[in-house]
Amino acid sequence: MNVSSATAGRARDPAARRKALRIAIVALWAASRASMARGQAPTFPVHVEAPGTTSSTLGAAPGSGANPFGLSPGGGEMILGGRPGPAFPRVPTAITIPSGTTAAPPPRVIAPPPKLPIARVPLYGSLAIPETPEEEGPPDGLILDDAIARLVRDNLDLRTKSFEIPQAQADLLSAGLRANPILYADGQLVPYGQYAKNRPGGPTQYDLNVSHPFDLSGKRQARTHVAVQARRVLEAQYQDAVRLQINNLYTAFVDVLAARETVRYAEASVKGLDTVLQVTQRLYERSTTTRPDVSRVRILREAAEVGSGNAREALRRSKRTLAALLNIPPAEAESLELRGTIADVAPPPPPAEELIRIALTVRPDLVAQRLGIRRAEADVRLARAQRFADVYVLYQPYTFQDNAPIGLKSPSSWALGATVPLPIHNRNQGGIQRAELNVAQTQVELAALERRVVAEVAQAEREYALTRAVVQRMERDLLPAARQFRDDTFTLYVRGDLDALANLNAQRDYNEAVRQYRDAAVRHRRSMLALNTAVGQRILP
Repeated sequence: MNVSSATAGRARDPAARRKALRIAIVALWAASRASMARGQAPTFPVHVEAPGTTSSTLGAAPGSGANPFGLSPGGGEMILGGRPGPAFPRVPTAITIPSGTTAAPPPRVIAPPPKLPIARVPLYGSLAIPETPEEEGPPDGLILDDAIARLVRDNLDLRTKSFEIPQAQADLLSAGLRANPILYADGQLVPYGQYAKNRPGGPTQYDLNVSHPFDLSGKRQARTHVAVQARRVLEAQYQDAVRLQINNLYTAFVDVLAARETVRYAEASVKGLDTVLQVTQRLYERSTTTRPDVSRVRILREAAEVGSGNAREALRRSKRTLAALLNIPPAEAESLELRGTIADVAPPPPPAEELIRIALTVRPDLVAQRLGIRRAEADVRLARAQRFADVYVLYQPYTFQDNAPIGLKSPSSWALGATVPLPIHNRNQGGIQRAELNVAQTQVELAALERRVVAEVAQAEREYALTRAVVQRMERDLLPAARQFRDDTFTLYVRGDLDALANLNAQRDYNEAVRQYRDAAVRHRRSMLALNTAVGQRILP
């Protein structure tokens, strides 16, 4: 609808006409030179500090299936209006497409870091339990708590993902911006030549008007609310990325401890076989054994030496992997020393029911999914607000009609008008229905994730209990029996009651028992830390 009023002005001469033309040209120049305006702070209350991004490596963001910011069926910027004149507001045709005037940046996501593979331990060479107990490492060595703190602070992959959060804050700023008014100036009915009595026309008219949009349905507030919820989802996703990267740190940290302990076992085996070789050599000199017996022991001892070298190289490789996670320069990687142990010296964790309750409360992927439901509900509110387009109010402060060519006074006038799209048809029915379905879909995804988390925690707790029982049984029964059998066989071998082959078989049986114990102890240490990852909280050291 349009409403206009005009007041007659005084007569104008050609100089006044030129002045009016200059005003119109200056107005057009000012509009073309306008720089980017600073955005207003969103009216929606923001309680969380910034983090976010424009594109992401984190997978789909929970609750973003409705994609309200991506719905932009229109996008045309043609001017709506009929014949040029003071009573016609110049507004974009996009007002006839509700969702086309509320576009905002697409939702961002953060992908979880890739899982670090477990390093393989040497597959050849003999092992033996050292006489001295496992050492924790130097007093100034890197402990697991300090390694976690350094990972969160310095890990390059996490640092890259952290930029997603301030970028999401920038998206929030974009979502809260108000629309700019439209400045329009024109000159119309300008003759080719000049109007005269025998060539009547005109009068020539110069217009300057401003059209300003008004969001009466609350699209800006709804869009800002969606951006706030999207940022909160992203923050929870980043926390989950930290959780999974800490799990990679667990893997690398235990790899170093396992490799360090394997070096001790391999060196103890070499030392023990040195003794066996010396005894076999003396027996050969007394003609109690044969030269092939000496060769068999020497071959076994050389294999142990090779295994020891392989274990030391595995230790260096594990240190380099850990250093890369902690952003430690490669030149310093091999000098990295840890303070920790493979042995389980911690009390048992709480029962499985308590662990599941903790996981369902604090796991960041579950938190992100629950926040995704709020994000999806915010999408519904935005889709409903997008049913109605903005109302454009026109104010035309200056219109000049040049009547000088016909010898009459030239009046100036002003105009006021409004353009209101009539909401006869709901142009966003599909968007609303999609957003409502997305809420239900996100709720189903949450239920599925909760079941998966329950299964993960139960499995991790079961793995911990099983490996703990295995290690305790090996320490109580298997290792003492294997060591006793090896020692008794060696005693009989030295006395000449058994041949060298029987002694070597006993050594191999003992070596296999030690290898099984080493693997079980490392597996149990990993299960302790895997339980922390499954619960999403530090339960065991």
